[in-house]
Formats: sequence, C-alpha cells, structure tokens
Amino acid sequence: MKIKIGTRKSKLAVAQTNMVAEKLRKAFPKLEIEIVYISTKGDLVLDKPIADIGGRGVFVSEIENALLDKTIDIAVHSAKDLPIELADGLEISGVLERGNYRDVLAVKRGKTINKHDCCKIGTGSIRRQVNFKNIYPNAEFANIRGNVDTRLKKLHNGEYDGIILAAAGLERLGLINDENFDFIPFDYKDFLPAPCQGIIAVEGRKKDFTKEIIKEIRDKNTLYSFEAERLVSRRLNADCGMPLGVYSFVKDKRITIALSKDGINRIEKTADFKNRLTLAKELILCL
Repeated sequence: MKIKIGTRKSKLAVAQTNMVAEKLRKAFPKLEIEIVYISTKGDLVLDKPIADIGGRGVFVSEIENALLDKTIDIAVHSAKDLPIELADGLEISGVLERGNYRDVLAVKRGKTINKHDCCKIGTGSIRRQVNFKNIYPNAEFANIRGNVDTRLKKLHNGEYDGIILAAAGLERLGLINDENFDFIPFDYKDFLPAPCQGIIAVEGRKKDFTKEIIKEIRDKNTLYSFEAERLVSRRLNADCGMPLGVYSFVKDKRITIALSKDGINRIEKTADFKNRLTLAKELILCL
C-alpha cells in the first residue's frame, strides 16, 4: 500500500512530516510513503502580517485543494495554523503527542532584557504582543516573517532586541541549544499560547482509507486537548486579529483548560476529560 503525504516546504514543516512518516513506518512496516511538497500563499507572501493576507488559512488552502483532488492522501500541519473551519469533506484524522506548548523569547547570547527596559521585539502576533506587554510594559513591536532560521538571522544581525518563537519549532529543528542565542520560555500561567500550539495534526478526507491508518498513530490525550482548544477557536470565531490564548492538558483522566480572549482577563478550570467540550463552552461564557 502507498500513501502520499502533503506538506509545506519549510524546514519545520518537513521535520514534522518526517515525524508522522516515521510513526507510520513503525506502525505499518510495509507501507510505502511519498512526500509531496506544496507551496502556500503564506510561504510566498512574506512582507505582510498573516492577518493582512487571510489569517491562518494562508498556510492550508493549497494543501486542502490537493487533498480534495486526491493529489495527496493526507496532509501534515502545525495545528495552530489551521483555519477555524476545514474545507468540506476534510477532517483531522489524528494528532501526534503534543510537543512543547510554550512561547519563548529569543535574544542574542548574553543579552538581558529587564522588565522595564525599552526594547524592540519581533512578532506580528497580536496575542504575543499583548502577553509580552503584560510582562515588559515598555516593549515595542515590529512585524517579522519568514522561517525560523530567517528570523534568528535577523535577530543575530541586530534588527531586533528579541523575537518570540514557538518552543516546539525550535526543538524540532534542533535549534533550542544554538550557542548564538538564549531562549527564555514562558509558562502558560503568564503567557498563554495559541490554541493547539505544539500539536502536529494529520488531515485527511472523511470516509477515506487513510482514516484507520492514522488512527493507529494518534495520541488520545493530545486529541482531547486539540478538540477542546479548537472548539474555543470556533465558538469565538477567533482569527489572527484576536489575542486568543488557550492551553489545556490531561492528567489523571482530568482536563485543565486555561483561556483568555484578550490577554488580560484569564480563567482556568478542571473537569473530567469526558466533559472537555462542556468545560470549554463554560469557560467561554465566563469571560
């Protein structure tokens, strides 16, 4: 049996696709895998913030088209880049175990940014700007686009005092120990991540042969968090212009969800994991 996996061309996207492919090979040793590389609008337009060119869907639309016309059988995404609604006929078939959910502040090795310092921080994310401003009130922000290597190069060249990145991406690229930089992680209690940050999602066609295949590699606890956090995004109709932060985790069959839709007012509650969607809805109503 052969399966075609669609992905963006960036180093991070390829690294995450290889993680899925490796899981599939272990589960199905005779499975033949072909990786198909697809360019998206988000990869091609780098001079504007994501919110200005269509939001999170700019990394997904071309890949979903390839799924629908059967050029590929499944697609691998960073779950936080998924649009609020998937294309008709498609679904998330599974998710891998969640990686590091945190955002990190990257600075040149040895540089320190104190709480009240004036500093120029590279990020186009409204959520990251609001969260960072809560901790560093005198910070100013400048948009930054491009892959992780490109952003770190701009930081090294002195274009910014610091930049904010996702820890999971740095770890998957093997950059978290780069000797040129210091990486300061934020805990969710101080700096809520984007919904589903650190989760790798596998998208496929509904009622397709791939559904049972992907089921064998999915992580159940991560799937529960994915479902709860995606529900929050949908109910709030959250796009890149809303500073929505959500994080959830399952422990001892109970799920904790922390939520803020403005980066200021924050709520956190725990319930039985079977009631995860009900809990997510309740939290939304409390804000």
